[in-house]
Amino acid sequence: MVALLATAACSTAPDYVRPTTPTAAAYKEVEGWQPAQTNVAPRGRWWELFADPVLTGLEERVATGNQDLAAAVARYDQARAVARQARADRFPEIGVSGDVSRNRVSTGRPLALGTAAPYSVGTVGASLAYEVDLFGRVRDSIRASRAEAVASEADVAAVTLGVQAQLASIYFDMRGLDARIVLLRQTVEANERAYQLTDTRHEGGIASGIDVSRAQNLVASARAELSAVAIARQRDEHAIAALLGEAPAGFAIAVDDRQLAPPAIPAGLPSTLLERRPDIAAAERRVAAANARIGVARSALFPSVTLGAAGGFEAARGSLLTASNGFWALGPLSAALAIFDGGRRRADVQRARGEYDEAAASYRQTVLTAFREVEDALASQRLLAAQERDQRSAAEAAEHTRELALIRYRDGAADYLEVVVAQTAALDAERALLTVRSQQLQTATDLIRALGGSGDVVSTE
Repeated sequence: MVALLATAACSTAPDYVRPTTPTAAAYKEVEGWQPAQTNVAPRGRWWELFADPVLTGLEERVATGNQDLAAAVARYDQARAVARQARADRFPEIGVSGDVSRNRVSTGRPLALGTAAPYSVGTVGASLAYEVDLFGRVRDSIRASRAEAVASEADVAAVTLGVQAQLASIYFDMRGLDARIVLLRQTVEANERAYQLTDTRHEGGIASGIDVSRAQNLVASARAELSAVAIARQRDEHAIAALLGEAPAGFAIAVDDRQLAPPAIPAGLPSTLLERRPDIAAAERRVAAANARIGVARSALFPSVTLGAAGGFEAARGSLLTASNGFWALGPLSAALAIFDGGRRRADVQRARGEYDEAAASYRQTVLTAFREVEDALASQRLLAAQERDQRSAAEAAEHTRELALIRYRDGAADYLEVVVAQTAALDAERALLTVRSQQLQTATDLIRALGGSGDVVSTE
């Protein structure tokens, strides 16, 4: 028996090796261009890199209020419970029972003495059942459930990072809209002054009615766009409230057009991405779980061995709990093996291998997607930096043109059409500049998320 139990550490699962993935020595988009003046990778409270106290306050609230995150935590609790269930199979199952019955035997029973006799029987006892894990079914089930629990833990980290990044992205979009609201308010005021000037010149016979109509059109168009931007801004505010788990009716963020500069974020090496991204950690653990489940399926091809034992007291009269009324049984030590099942168990092994191949392919695709997201964010960061410089120059030139057009109109050297064209071009240039700056902040958020955000490494052991 001791020799039998000593072999219970065997496993029929294949030796697990993490699937290989293509990993470059460096990111392509980093070559020849790297953000300067930084040597701190985003870790932990990564949103503090943006130095925005309002964003910091929102990020601190999202962890306790977001329902997607709460659901992910609940799934992690379920996975831990499943792992505990699998671990319980390592131990014998012990039960106790007791029963009392009143019986009457028949007169015509075999070997009867010709009389019917009633009697009472009381029984109290305990039983034990234990599966001897000769071929590793229990151990491989435990390995699979533990790997799934760690994967679920990584899922929580991935959802947390995703929600944090989504909140920051919406917040920066809203701040870009705030800047547009302030710009449009200023534009409305400037256009109203220009309209008043044009109307005064029209009353003096200097300007035509067409000029007045053009000035009115600029004022009305700016007001209409202001309303449209305000609608988009409200939607962002409502989206933030939903992410925080709050009702939009009681939630508000004041308009603020401060221009934040995107932080410089070092990308590091591609090999570190495999350790930083929680979705990669989750995918890798699911590969390990699928590998262990191959062992569970293969163990069904071998005999299952179960050890039983029972003992207690039984009596029809007198004291129940006495030595003379005791009984015990060691066994049965049973072994069962299906000889013919139509190929069902071998098909189950094939299914388990297919699940492993699927999980491995999913892991490789997750890694490739992570590399692509980092390259995309790095490329966008680099090109947006150049775009912002060029757009800022364009906005400055358009503003100078607008001022010159107004001066020429006041001096009578140009008609109001020239002013309209210049004002429209200036507004378009300023609007484009604000959009680029908002995109820079959102791209910085995308890069942090693509790099794994907090940088917390999920154990794969």
